[in-house]
Amino acid sequence: MKQTLFLSCILVLLTTACTTPKATHSPEAPRYPYIGIDDTAPEPTEFNFATNLHNISLELPEETEEELPLFDRAIEYCKAAQTFWEQGDMDGALSSLDEAYGLIIKAETGDSPLLIQQKEDLRFTISRRILEIYTSRTTSISNTRNAIPITINQQVQREIDIFTKKDRRFFSESLKRSGMYRPMMLKKLQEAGLPAELSWLPLVESGFKVKALSSARALGLWQFIPSTGYMYGLKRTTFVDERLDPEKATDAAIAYLERMHKLFGDWSTVLAAYNCGEGRVLKIIRRQNINYLDNFWDLYSRLPSETARYVPKFIATLHIVNNLEKYGFDTVVPDTPDLFDTVTVQKQVKLSDVASAIGTSSSTLKKLNPELRYAILPKETYVLRVPVGKGDAVLAAMSSLRVSLPPQRAFVYHKVRPGDTLSTLAKRYRTSVKAIQRANGMSNRHVIVAGKKIKIPQRGYTTRGYYAGSTAQGAKRPTKHVVNKGESLWLIARKYGTTPTGIKETNRLSSNTLKVGQVLKLPQPPSSKAGPKKKAIYYVKRGDNPFTIATKHNMSVARLLDLNNLTSGSTIYPGQRLYID
Repeated sequence: MKQTLFLSCILVLLTTACTTPKATHSPEAPRYPYIGIDDTAPEPTEFNFATNLHNISLELPEETEEELPLFDRAIEYCKAAQTFWEQGDMDGALSSLDEAYGLIIKAETGDSPLLIQQKEDLRFTISRRILEIYTSRTTSISNTRNAIPITINQQVQREIDIFTKKDRRFFSESLKRSGMYRPMMLKKLQEAGLPAELSWLPLVESGFKVKALSSARALGLWQFIPSTGYMYGLKRTTFVDERLDPEKATDAAIAYLERMHKLFGDWSTVLAAYNCGEGRVLKIIRRQNINYLDNFWDLYSRLPSETARYVPKFIATLHIVNNLEKYGFDTVVPDTPDLFDTVTVQKQVKLSDVASAIGTSSSTLKKLNPELRYAILPKETYVLRVPVGKGDAVLAAMSSLRVSLPPQRAFVYHKVRPGDTLSTLAKRYRTSVKAIQRANGMSNRHVIVAGKKIKIPQRGYTTRGYYAGSTAQGAKRPTKHVVNKGESLWLIARKYGTTPTGIKETNRLSSNTLKVGQVLKLPQPPSSKAGPKKKAIYYVKRGDNPFTIATKHNMSVARLLDLNNLTSGSTIYPGQRLYID
C-alpha cells in the first residue's frame, strides 16, 4: 500500500511539474533553469540544495517578499532531505521533501514570471529527487532472476513469431555465438549487481557479432557510437577501437545501464533509452500525463519505430531462451570461450608477422585481439592476447620483427585530361574536392594541368609497408618486384625503403609510367663493411616536404621519417632540424 501511494506521489509530482505552461522571463530577471515542453527547450537543470553548485539565484524581487518565508522554509527542508539521504535515512529524506513540496504548493505566485519560474524549477527538482531516492531504495534488490518482467502481449508475440520463423537462422546463429561471450558478461553483471538477463541484450543489438556495424556507425557487441563509447572510457585511436573489445565494451555497457537505471528506475524504460538515447526518452516522458514507471507500454506508441520494436524484441528473446525446447532451439550448441594468455609488448608490428614467428595463424591472433583496427600493434605499451603457452615465444620474437608503417590512406593515380576539374574527379571517384586537395598539397587557387598525375584518396587503408632499416634479422632483401595494379614508383619505393629515382636509375626508366606485370630490379643498399653512415643535419626551408628532402639527399621518405621519429601525418616547419644520411 505504501509503495502504491509512493508511486502515486511521484506521478502527481512529475505530472504537475511537467505540464505547467512556461513562464516568460523579464529582461532583468536572473536566468533560472528552464522546465518546459517546447521542442527547443534545453534539458532541466537541477542543483544541489546543500551547496547550490550551479549558483542559482534564490533572491526574490521586492514585490514577492510576502512569499519569501515559504520558499525559504521549503529550501531548508530540501537541505535537510539532502543530509538525511547522505546519512542513509531514506524515510527522513522523503518526509522532508514531502514537506518542502507542500510548502511550494501553498505559495501564491500571482503574475510574477520570476516567482512562477522558481516555483516550477523547485517543484521539478524535488520530484526528480524523490524519484532518485525511490530508485536507490529498490536498486539493491534488483539483482534477482526475472528482474525484467516478461510480458507476452501482441507486440512481443509478433517478435517471437519473427525470431522463430522468418529470422530463425539469425536467432540460431546468434544463440550459437553467445556461448563465446556470455560467461564473461554474466560474471561482470553479477559483480555489478545487475540482472543476468541483460547478458542477452547483445543478441538484439549485434547478434553477438564483435564487428557488427550499424548505419548509425554504432560498433561492436554492445553497439556503441563513438561519442557514447568515449564517455564510458572506450578509446579510439589510429590503431585501436575499444568498442570492438568484448570485455572493455561490456564494462562500458554496464556503467551506462547502471546510470540509466538510476535515472529511470525500471528496466524496460532503460532498454528503450539504451536504443534511442536517454534524452529522447526523457523528452517523451515530460510530454505525457501518465505514470510511465508503472507501465512501460504507456510509452510504446510515442517511441521511434525502431525503439518501439526494440524492447518487445528483447522480451521475446528472454522468452525464447527460457523455452528453447518449445521453439526447437534446444539442439543449438553454444560456442565455447577462447582461452588465452596475455603478454605486454611495445613495438609497432603486424599481427601476421607475430603469428608467423610463434607458429600460429594470423586469424587466431585477430580473433583474440579484435580491437586492433588494422591488425597492427600500436607503438605504445599494449596488452596482447595470445594462444595459451605462446607468451614467451612472442617476447622472444619481438626483437626480430620489422617495424610496420602506420596504416596509410589508399590512393589511386589519375592522369589529368582536358576538361577535368577537381569537382568532376571528386564525383567520379566518390570522394571530396577537399580530400583531393589535401592529398596533393593543393590550395584553393591551384589549377590542375592536363597530362599531370594526381593522387585520388580512396576508402580504406593500406598496411603493406615497413619502415626502412627494420628488416628482420637473417631476412634477405628482395632484389625484384612485379608491378601490381594501382602501384606507382612512389608506392614501390616506400614499400622497399628506397627512392623513385633509385628505381628509375637501376632499371634505366625514362618516365614514371609502369605496366602491370612489369619486373623491376630493386636498388640494393651499400655493403655494411663500410661501417655505419654518419648522420648529417638539414634545416627545413620554406616549401620543403619530406619527399623533396628525401629525394634531394638520395634517401627514402620512410628512412627520413624513421631517423627523425616522424610519421606520414607529421608536420615539418621552416627552420626545423632534421637528421639525414
